[in-house]
Amino acid sequence: MPPMSEHRLPERDKPWVMRTYAGHSDARRSNELYRGNLAKGQTGLSVAFDLPTQTGYDPDHPLARGEVGKVGVSIADKGDMHALFDGIPLDEMNTSMTINATAAWLLALYVTVAEENGVDRSQLKGTTQNDIIKEYLSRGTYAFPPGPSMRLIADTVAFTVNEIPSWNPTNVCSYHLQEAGATPVQEIAFSLSTAIAVLDEVKRRGQVAEGDFPKVFGRISFFVNAGVRFVEEHAKLRAMGEIWESIGRERYGVTDPKLLRMRYGVQVNSLGLTESQPENNVPRIVLEALAVTLGRDARARAIQLPAWNEALGLPRPWDQQWSLRIQQILAFETDLLEYPDIFEGSKVMDGLVAELFEGAREEMKVVADRGGAVEAVEYMKGELVASHRLRMARIESGDLKVIGQNVFTEGEDSPLIAGADGGILTPDPEVEAECREALERWKAERDQPAVDRALADLAAAARDENANVMPATIAAARAGATTGEWAGVLRDEFGDYRAPTGVGGAGASANGELVAAARQRVDQASRAIGHRIRILVAKPGLDGHSNGAEQIAVRARDVGMEVVYQGIRLTPEQIAASAAQEDVDVVGLSILSGSHRQLVPETVRLVREAGVDAPVVVGGIIPQGDVGFLTDAGVARVYTPKDFELNRIMSEIAELVEERARTAAAAGSAA
Repeated sequence: MPPMSEHRLPERDKPWVMRTYAGHSDARRSNELYRGNLAKGQTGLSVAFDLPTQTGYDPDHPLARGEVGKVGVSIADKGDMHALFDGIPLDEMNTSMTINATAAWLLALYVTVAEENGVDRSQLKGTTQNDIIKEYLSRGTYAFPPGPSMRLIADTVAFTVNEIPSWNPTNVCSYHLQEAGATPVQEIAFSLSTAIAVLDEVKRRGQVAEGDFPKVFGRISFFVNAGVRFVEEHAKLRAMGEIWESIGRERYGVTDPKLLRMRYGVQVNSLGLTESQPENNVPRIVLEALAVTLGRDARARAIQLPAWNEALGLPRPWDQQWSLRIQQILAFETDLLEYPDIFEGSKVMDGLVAELFEGAREEMKVVADRGGAVEAVEYMKGELVASHRLRMARIESGDLKVIGQNVFTEGEDSPLIAGADGGILTPDPEVEAECREALERWKAERDQPAVDRALADLAAAARDENANVMPATIAAARAGATTGEWAGVLRDEFGDYRAPTGVGGAGASANGELVAAARQRVDQASRAIGHRIRILVAKPGLDGHSNGAEQIAVRARDVGMEVVYQGIRLTPEQIAASAAQEDVDVVGLSILSGSHRQLVPETVRLVREAGVDAPVVVGGIIPQGDVGFLTDAGVARVYTPKDFELNRIMSEIAELVEERARTAAAAGSAA
């Protein structure tokens, strides 16, 4: 055998944990999906919950209309949780749960199900994302105000460090920051500032012994994004790890190298996936996976890759299998895991890391000077909206090339979307009714006095600033309380909250020449109707992904429209009332959660009943097969991710408004 050399490892590294982000409809259907994925070689679970579960509503709540089981699995009680993990040994499984506002509750359900199946909580391994600041900034599935939300996170951290030592209680998530437009510097700075805010809150609450605080630092993990500029993205992760280690040493006095290491999981970029020529998404995903696997010193601990069709809708099991196979080919067929860090000594990598390190440190100081991540939410939100605006302008101008979308657009029709299903999974439309019925049965069969006592104890714990809410939360889960009941108690105690939109603080457009033509068209239509076009931009339902709506609102303002934008999470009734009260000329609905078939027709109906005859336009992830359905329901235009030219959209909206004015004038003349 030849002598071992320094450029090879003595033995091949073990692969990372391989996951797919999965869950839809109800617990039974998702359990079937999980078992199938595990049988295909997946080594961990990553649970996607539906929006009502994420925001603390039961399937029978008015805000849950059209949302149940759409973007994830509906979990209302411990019965659902038992069904979700039926036949899956929780003492052997590493389970990641993408859950934030209701993280304490879902962890309580997980602990309850494990213990009722004979698994001690101390044996559990996994992650609750539990990052509320990024929900205010980019994803919108928050439930409570910042102060109480940070308390819930700190209580969860303290509880797990003391009782579930292998659990990652907070997975600080920079993924959605990049999806909202963050530059690499912003992604590093805002996420690490969030981690500092969490650690400071845990320390302030004093529920972990001082000598154990390094364990708290060591249990904080990260969930990052990796875009197609994979060399720069890898440098971002190295810089992020260096800053994290310095924070541990300098701010918290951590010395153990194992606890100082930045541990992260990743889902590579979905923002860059295109509806146009969707087959191009596969090489994008592979390249992005290299960003988090090539360099050993900054390699991800766990990876989940999006499916090629996530810009179109919900992936099917076959699509998720394709993404899993990409991971397996990288891990088992290539020589990726056979070498020490291949970037060691690289001038390019060292230079990029230094640039990002300094830039992120400067941006973190800005956040710190504004009082830290919690106090700086409005500042960070405005910066993200501005960065995303710049990215959109670069795509429109062609400066940022996206193959198949704004360059090399001529091509063959994709066979991947030629089937009857259009290349995506459509959940059974009966799921919502089934979940409501199951909830009704659950409540009828449980011990109601025990639930009432548990919820009263939960309310008392919430009122006691010094109490940790996790024991009372677990007791409520065990008694049979529901997701909506748990969150309802805390809403009563903590109050409600609406996060800043970031739209008001966004500066002038970065693409003046392109905007000028659209502004001229809007001016013409405004003269025709006798006032500035007034547009209502609204997001019906629980969908909190507001990036598109924010960019439409900002661009509409840029081209001279008056904009009414009230943020996320509105009922159709609220949208109709706003349309009437604001006397708008056009209603723009943004929806990405798959609930368009229910919520859009209902909103159009209520807008018309409110006496508003303004055209309604819809944008979002709308399958091509549903465009005709929405048109028949009274929608004037439907825009999907392939419609990236915002100025064209603005001009078409102006034309709709002017056409409405001409029609009204003609009708008046005829009368």
